[in-house]
Amino acid sequence: MKVRLVLASASPRRRELLAQLDVPFEVVASDVPETPRPGEPPAAFARRAARDKAAEVARHCPDALVLAADTVVVVDGAILGKPRDRADARRMLEALSGRTHEVLTAVALRDAGGHVEDVVVRSAVQFRALAAHEIDAYVDSDEPYDKAGAYAIQGRAHHFIVQVQGSYTNVVGLPVDEVRELLRQHLPARAAMPHTVS
Repeated sequence: MKVRLVLASASPRRRELLAQLDVPFEVVASDVPETPRPGEPPAAFARRAARDKAAEVARHCPDALVLAADTVVVVDGAILGKPRDRADARRMLEALSGRTHEVLTAVALRDAGGHVEDVVVRSAVQFRALAAHEIDAYVDSDEPYDKAGAYAIQGRAHHFIVQVQGSYTNVVGLPVDEVRELLRQHLPARAAMPHTVS
């Protein structure tokens, strides 16, 4: 029986990464708010948000296998979400400058029976020290404003990166190796899905 796979995200980056696995899928965006609860640890928030997104889209696609994800940037234990404005983007980039931070992506896979499997993947990203004019130029671009932590590692901000420890695709927004393993359990016909370096 053919399984309908739905990606619960409007992110073009997640769509491109999932396409690397050569698995047919549809996109149905979730409108679940990405807001941590007071005192909620970053990993718990990311996991809850991913599961909530999967559940919300599953209500519209009850026969589907729904894949959802949520990515957070963490520095000093604090979550850096998507910046509200230019000043917020500047604040985040100044906090990341010259330091190593953590990127967590939670992935949730919900089947038609309502069973959910999830995983949280962690990567460490080291920024070089950023000059004020570099931050100014970056926040004047369109790139920071729909990205957790106010940067896109696959975009102009790749010049800011000294080192990534762990999955690169996790930092982009979808840890491809872990997603492949989740899907293998539900799409046995795709057991030969190509290996993609993350």
